[in-house]
Amino acid sequence: MKATTIKYPKIIALIAISTALVSCGSKQSQAGAGQQAPANYQVFTITPQDATLHTSYPATFQGEQNIDIRPKVDGYIEKIYVDEGSVVKKGQLLFKLSAPEYEQTVLNSIAAINSAKADINTAQIAVNKTKPLVDKGIISHFELETDQNTLDTKKAALAQAQTTLATARVNLGYTMVTSPVDGVVGSIPYRLGSLITSTTADPLTTVASIGNVIAYFSLNEKQVLDFSRTVKGSTLDAKLKNTPPVNLTLADGSAYSEKGRIETISGVLNTTTGSASFRASFPNPLHLLRSGGTGNIDIPQKLTNAVLVPQKSAYEEQGKYFVYVLGDNNLVKNQEIAIMELTAGQYYVVTSGVKAGDKIVYDGTISLKDSTKITPQPMTADKVYQDVQ
Repeated sequence: MKATTIKYPKIIALIAISTALVSCGSKQSQAGAGQQAPANYQVFTITPQDATLHTSYPATFQGEQNIDIRPKVDGYIEKIYVDEGSVVKKGQLLFKLSAPEYEQTVLNSIAAINSAKADINTAQIAVNKTKPLVDKGIISHFELETDQNTLDTKKAALAQAQTTLATARVNLGYTMVTSPVDGVVGSIPYRLGSLITSTTADPLTTVASIGNVIAYFSLNEKQVLDFSRTVKGSTLDAKLKNTPPVNLTLADGSAYSEKGRIETISGVLNTTTGSASFRASFPNPLHLLRSGGTGNIDIPQKLTNAVLVPQKSAYEEQGKYFVYVLGDNNLVKNQEIAIMELTAGQYYVVTSGVKAGDKIVYDGTISLKDSTKITPQPMTADKVYQDVQ
């Protein structure tokens, strides 16, 4: 029987070739994985935009005038003609004080006037009687002068009595307390029978004139600087004139129908709060606003050719804001930006760090890192800034 001969060298050669082919394929696969294409990211070019900033500030209301109603004479409260919160007109009766002495003074003055008139009549009769006798030389001229002086004295007494009556009527009129302005009645701390004097601590009430209502609110130092930079004008008066009308949101969240105007800005910052006080005036024809009420002032600020960046395109780190700017070879770089505290809707207003013409990654703040290479997908300005207000 013939023995079978095994050719080991050929088998070994086949195994080596197979191994080499597998190894080569593995290396090519790894090389292909290392050359994976950069990820796609939307990129937009910063285009200057006109926008309006809307910022809300808490405000408190006061009437244009808050007038304490105090009596000019002493007396007891006899009648109260209004209630707390009543809307009153100028000259409307509020209180009546009981002060009998003033009524008595009026009566006494009237009696004094009547007496003075009677005395004048008597003196006039004497003059009329004496004058013909003097003319005929029956009696001396001295008698006529005496009677004439008596008549003049009686006339002076009448004038004095009339003045006393006028004063008495004025004082009596003070017992009828009226409103000096159109407005709303405040609290009434006294009731019928209460004694009121000129030294009484609390007023009878307070009438707030609310035909126009003043809203007071404050801006911090940075907000004041932003306001000063964005509003045109070289002086404070010029800036106030160029400030657009402001809006008011009431305590229930509803919008007030009337527009207001900023009238004054405090020239000194409060050292305790670091803020400046602003004052705006609002018409109040329906008396909807009341002294002591609260709301929120919305100040619109117009911006021209501003650099705006969508908030989703920026990220915050340790109080600083950054965006990814597309550079050479499609590499991105994180760039710090300075922004205004006020925002234009969903956009930051950038004051430095980037400029018009720079290309910014639209939405990649979570996944991107500095010096990452991307495949940019350009966006149109209309799509990026479609929500600018």
